[in-house]
Amino acid sequence: MLRCRSVWRKLSPLARASSTLCRENARRAGLNNGRSVRVQTAHMSTGPAGGGGRQSQIYALLVGAAAVGGGIYAYQTVKGDQQRYEERMAHILSRSQKAAEQETAVPTQSEPPDVPETEPEAASSSEEPISLASDSEAAAPTEPTEPLSADEPVVEATSEAAAAAAAAAAETPAAPLVEEAASESSPAELTDPSPAPVEESAVESTPASAKIPSHAPYLLIGGGTASFAAARSIRARDPNARVLIVTDEPDLPYMRPPLSKELWFSDDSSVTETLRFKQWNGKERSIFFQPPSFYIQPEELDSAENGGVAVLTGKKVTHMDVRGNKVKLDDGTEISYNKCLIATGGVPRNLQAIERADEEVIKRTTLFRKIDDFKSLDNVSRNAKSITIIGGGFMGSELACALGRRSTESGLEVVQMFPEKGNMGKVLPEYLSNWTTEKVKREGVKVIKEALVKSVTFKDDKLEIQLKDGRLVETDHIVAAVGLEPNVDLAKSAGLEVDSDFGGFRVNAELQARSNIWVAGDAACFYDIRLGRRRVEHHDHAVVSGRLAGENMTGANKPYWHQSMFWSDLGPDVGYEAIGIVDSSLPTVGVFAKATAKDTPKAATEKSGTGIRSESETEDTAVSPVASTAPATAVEQHRDNYGKGVIFYLRDKVVVGIILWNVFNRMPIARKIIKDGEEHADLNEVAKLFNIHED
Repeated sequence: MLRCRSVWRKLSPLARASSTLCRENARRAGLNNGRSVRVQTAHMSTGPAGGGGRQSQIYALLVGAAAVGGGIYAYQTVKGDQQRYEERMAHILSRSQKAAEQETAVPTQSEPPDVPETEPEAASSSEEPISLASDSEAAAPTEPTEPLSADEPVVEATSEAAAAAAAAAAETPAAPLVEEAASESSPAELTDPSPAPVEESAVESTPASAKIPSHAPYLLIGGGTASFAAARSIRARDPNARVLIVTDEPDLPYMRPPLSKELWFSDDSSVTETLRFKQWNGKERSIFFQPPSFYIQPEELDSAENGGVAVLTGKKVTHMDVRGNKVKLDDGTEISYNKCLIATGGVPRNLQAIERADEEVIKRTTLFRKIDDFKSLDNVSRNAKSITIIGGGFMGSELACALGRRSTESGLEVVQMFPEKGNMGKVLPEYLSNWTTEKVKREGVKVIKEALVKSVTFKDDKLEIQLKDGRLVETDHIVAAVGLEPNVDLAKSAGLEVDSDFGGFRVNAELQARSNIWVAGDAACFYDIRLGRRRVEHHDHAVVSGRLAGENMTGANKPYWHQSMFWSDLGPDVGYEAIGIVDSSLPTVGVFAKATAKDTPKAATEKSGTGIRSESETEDTAVSPVASTAPATAVEQHRDNYGKGVIFYLRDKVVVGIILWNVFNRMPIARKIIKDGEEHADLNEVAKLFNIHED
């Protein structure tokens, strides 16, 4: 049809010229007949006097030339189409052969992808659940079709000449319009959807020459855990969905917890390149959620027959037009959308003393958040003589223990300083904070408590940290781990509300900021039906909120009722899981028992079979458990041995937060206690529900 239109565009000027000449001849002939029959006869006999015969000859010549030209053009078009068709088929066959060869060379894994299924009922709303294997098949890269030329108008062929050209073009076999997948899933991949080893291409940024799609039905801003969970959720409910993830990082979506945990305990010297690690249970996996083959290329998003998930790396969304349903990238490119998710996460906070310092100080400071930060700090730890970690929270304490254990082998001096009286002093009750501080010291870390940084300077090839009480600390490198600031840069251009107390975009119970805009992960300030408005910065929340946002983007309209959990490990021997509001300023009641060899993070992962413990969390297991009959004793402040136990955080005599200290796979029970929101006369009895006194 398109070839027919093109032929008609070239023949129509000749046809119109011939028709005009014919009409002029007829008009002139009529006028001459009206004047005199004799004149007309004379004209016909003399020829040159009237000129009608000559014009008829010209007309016949033009029509003949048009017919000959049209025939030649149709022949060339048919011949060219045949040649292009043969080249196209040869190209497709070669792609299929190469894909088959590559597929046989890719090793399969036995590890499930690292996105926890904490709410199994979330997927039950779809008529037929979509497995990860089928999702991977649907998202396989496809061969893009040739786009129409922008300057080629659509013209209806209404003349006989156009009809004839269409008939001639129809005799040539047309190129197939079927989108061919670049590769097919092997039987092993269908039964084992774990990610394959990630190649170098997984961390390369999007090539500058790659075509950026102008429209994405589902646009996800941010390339973290929340975005990936949303993408999978969208594809599960809408198998043909076209999802575009835009991230300013150069890497495909990956999990962040191992950056401060397991990666540091790897024996592989090339761990910074492979980004593969052994979990506490000994199983190996990649930090990336999925290998590059899981995704389609951004330029193929419009043409992929079964849709898919594309990731646009190294691009930042700088402006958001809510009314126009479009965003602008840092290179000026605009992308329109039908529905949009903001999952921009957060950026690490820095100390004002460091921000005011000179360039030499800033060059020797790491704000730990991304893969590049891990690689950089790993290199520093192998070459520097001393590293100082400022911050006593989750990140600071985990890095201190990880680097401290490495220091016993390399002689590296590791210093951790914080303004609190003990490690994780804002979260743990004082007695447990003090115990944790001693634990960190035993890992080879020099701890400086109640340390407020006044200034940082660079002198004699050393960083000098001046504290407000006069103490001076010299070091080679600083790691600032003082919290996270939610990334709300798009709030101004989008006109979205930012919460003044907790930060982040304010959203309703369905995680909506506008009718077609959702927010998930660290950047979302949501309303908790039990605990009020909150903002959570943990992996489990990113997974669950991202998945729920994805469901709601496809029409589920579900409220966010999930109580997310988080965890922290101080190495393979000590760890805890927490849920709700865990603030050391609240009244607490702790119940402890003697720990055994199975009460460690390592043992917990061996039992559950997962490295990320929230993977084993499910809502439907939060049923009434059978309480232990063993006696429980409330903790006393002077105790110095806390093997395992449960700490309850109270507000108005109601439990609003729970920490399970070296107690694992009991989080559904804690979640149910908080959801019930009841007053408890004796928390010792409540502690029995966790069976902490069983051997």
